[in-house]
Amino acid sequence: MALAAQGFDRARPVTVGTRRLNTALARMGVLQIDSVNVFARSHYMPLFSRLGAYDPALLDRLLFSRRPPYAESWAHVAAFIPTSDWGLLQFRRDDHRAKHSDPPDSWMAQHGAVVERVKAELAGRGPLRPAQLERVAPAAARGPWWDWDAAKTALEHLWRIGEVAIDGRRGFERRYGLAEDVLPASVLTAPVPRDDAIRELIRRAARAYGVATASDLADYFRIKDRARVVASIRDLEDSGDLLPVTVDGWTSAGRPAKAWLHRDAAIPRSVDVAALLTPFDPMVWFRDRAERLFGFSYRIEIYTPAPLRRHGYYSLPVLIGDDVVGRVDLKADRAASTLLVQSAWWEHGRPADAAPRLAAELEEAARWRGLAHISVSRWGDATDDLAAALPRAARH
Repeated sequence: MALAAQGFDRARPVTVGTRRLNTALARMGVLQIDSVNVFARSHYMPLFSRLGAYDPALLDRLLFSRRPPYAESWAHVAAFIPTSDWGLLQFRRDDHRAKHSDPPDSWMAQHGAVVERVKAELAGRGPLRPAQLERVAPAAARGPWWDWDAAKTALEHLWRIGEVAIDGRRGFERRYGLAEDVLPASVLTAPVPRDDAIRELIRRAARAYGVATASDLADYFRIKDRARVVASIRDLEDSGDLLPVTVDGWTSAGRPAKAWLHRDAAIPRSVDVAALLTPFDPMVWFRDRAERLFGFSYRIEIYTPAPLRRHGYYSLPVLIGDDVVGRVDLKADRAASTLLVQSAWWEHGRPADAAPRLAAELEEAARWRGLAHISVSRWGDATDDLAAALPRAARH
């Protein structure tokens, strides 16, 4: 049911066009952004997981066209959302303003002159990349935000409070513009009241998850107001959108955990998928839920010193059938046109055909990234199985 709610119950299409991308994006409701680009940018991955190989330029055109149907906002974290949903997250921008802009000792208040200069630059010159604003503030005006200068920090705060919006990217560098120059007036003038917005976000989280606990529902859009989450669930029960259920194996303090089923959730006859997941896929981004669904204990080891890593720098969960059966640490060596399998590991209870199915998925991943070769390391208990299933692959 959870896999079906995320679109994994359907066979991958032969070709992927805009309609397929929009359908998959609608199922998820939010597409998380992350800067790591070892194998592929994270926001490209969920579409590959669900649809197979597609042209990333097609997604770029959807996300970055003039007046696009999607906008960058602080949703789960930094993410793409439907532009029409901008008003649902106005309460979050208001919260950021109250914490980081309104207090006299806040960064924005202390750097008011720089903030106003940045806004004036955007008003006069149109959308700009941070590199084009470097002359606005002296390099000495540094802060704790990734060691950005004051102008760049001002841009980030202005985006978080909704006064500027992202007008596309060059490479991965954002281009910022005044919100009124980037987004339709219809979404800027239609903020949704906090209680209504949180209730709608909880409803959408339930639809995206199929079945979920209160913690699952709160995490989907990172809603920290527990009282409003509980009130929203109660309202959605009353409206018939959510149905209280218990799920075998889901416990809390030794008792069955409270869970809710979205009214449109369906149990497919079967789910038989082979997919690589980004760490920021909704199927696994909430680690507690991933462990409940799959018995899969997962952490990203990017910030773990190399000698202490258990599975690799950026291991991707491997979904086979209806279970997470392993993880692979992938790297695209573009200079050598080679997909490097840095490590590969099995989880408990993998099916007999796990190795050939994962091998086929790695071949598809290499084609998708335009890589001619695959090389498999010797680190991990799945590497020999993969090498045997990939007879043309090198070893390293």
